[in-house]
Amino acid sequence: MGQVQAWAAILLPLLLGFYIYINDIRLKTLPSSIASLSKRCTPQNVRSMSARLATEKPISIKDQLPPKTGRRYIIVGGGGFLGSWIVQQLLERGEDHKRVRLLDLSPPHNYAIKEALSRGVQFIKIDVANPVSLGAGFNAPWDDGHLLRDGETEPEITVFHTAANIRFYERHAMFLDRSIRVNVAGTQNVIDAARSVGATALIYTSSGSVGLRDTRLLLWPWESEPTHFVQPIVEDDERCIPKRHEDFFSNYAASKWEAEKLVRGADKLPTGTAENGRVLKTGCIRPGNGIFGPGGDFMCGYYLSRGGVPTWNPNVMQSFSYVENCACAHLCYEQRLIELQSPGSQRQRNPDIGGQSFYISDPGPIPTYGDVYTALSTLCDGECRFTSISPTGMLMFAHLIEGYYIIRHTLITSTWSLTRLIAQKLLPPVQGDLLTFQPSLFTLTSVHMLFDDSRARLSPEKGGLGYQGAWTTLEGIYKTCVEHKSSMGRSNASPHTVGFMKAKTMEVVNGSQLKVVKGETTVEIGPMEVMTVKQ
Repeated sequence: MGQVQAWAAILLPLLLGFYIYINDIRLKTLPSSIASLSKRCTPQNVRSMSARLATEKPISIKDQLPPKTGRRYIIVGGGGFLGSWIVQQLLERGEDHKRVRLLDLSPPHNYAIKEALSRGVQFIKIDVANPVSLGAGFNAPWDDGHLLRDGETEPEITVFHTAANIRFYERHAMFLDRSIRVNVAGTQNVIDAARSVGATALIYTSSGSVGLRDTRLLLWPWESEPTHFVQPIVEDDERCIPKRHEDFFSNYAASKWEAEKLVRGADKLPTGTAENGRVLKTGCIRPGNGIFGPGGDFMCGYYLSRGGVPTWNPNVMQSFSYVENCACAHLCYEQRLIELQSPGSQRQRNPDIGGQSFYISDPGPIPTYGDVYTALSTLCDGECRFTSISPTGMLMFAHLIEGYYIIRHTLITSTWSLTRLIAQKLLPPVQGDLLTFQPSLFTLTSVHMLFDDSRARLSPEKGGLGYQGAWTTLEGIYKTCVEHKSSMGRSNASPHTVGFMKAKTMEVVNGSQLKVVKGETTVEIGPMEVMTVKQ
């Protein structure tokens, strides 16, 4: 018996190691069916691109921005990464600062938005999951009365809803409520609040991952690659959307799909008072997997702030979305919805694309994560490094973390008080990076996702958004690195990075009836927090 145990102690680790080795080869192989879609990036390619961009006129998306509308704008999630860029593009095209309002749970960290607050942009702290808090933010008075001519009616309102709770690491239905609270119930609250103030356009930031199907990455010996290893995601094919909860890669994607249906279903609903006869036009943008860019994203910005990360997916090809391209797509969709409500010939010529969803990705070749890593490490002179690790070994570890996460949750929510007490005392919560290190992360980053955004690129006359995008993914990475280097010590990145700049002193006023004083004007509003800048 002792001899059997000895052989088992030798063979089992060897078999496990051999399985990990074989499974790694299959997961790390770029399928031949997509290998020819783009050439692999080399350090020399990156240096040539860097030299070209450093000497040429800077890439700009300004000529692709729709014209100024003079409308009022409410950006839910405006303090966040994408929301801040939408605000910047609105101001860049000439919208008045006093007609732009940011609603968010946290104040903006982007230095450009902090500067905009001093010029009239308003930030109101709200909880999107609380309809009273959100409604107060929507109904707060505007400080743009001086912009109205005698007898002129108040401008119409556009709402951009970018707020989300991105719990991509949870996939079991027992945790679904955690995503639904903000992503679904919060979205319904936004729709209701938008209609209450008479908004006529609502653009919702969905996710390209709603079309991502879950898959099994731990293969049987006779399998050559996972099912759905390559996933071309086509806009006009709703069959790409999973039908069962367990087929979504995570609760995040499932909740974003439910929110999408709410937004799309709200198209053409009456808005404001019955007398005005207006309707709400809606639409959804599905960005490519991983919105990145200057300002603190959770992909390239995260890599730069950490000096690189261990990686298991350099050969995975995915469509990315540079943040300025993505923000512009939102403005393009808004313009199309406005045209549909205009009395002119544009309304008659363009198909009605209200209540639809459009995938968005960067122009140019689709890169692999390895291309992204090569660009980042080259542009940062080797300061951003990526260490290759075993995807199979890490996935096995991720399953252990998920198992513990589920067991602990089951015990601390038990109907037996003694079980709850013991579990809370003996089982520490999963926190930090370990919390996100669960199997859903591997599905999101190990499957080849290729987004077809050709419909968004069609002209408005053909039912498209007229979206183009100005930066390829690698050009967007170049600008992200340049901004990262220039912002060291006055970081405009998100809270997980270091080195915030101490800009102008911000004042947060709390109270059940608070007064915001601007010059000689005193405005009373309801229970919320309003951020202004001390002059």
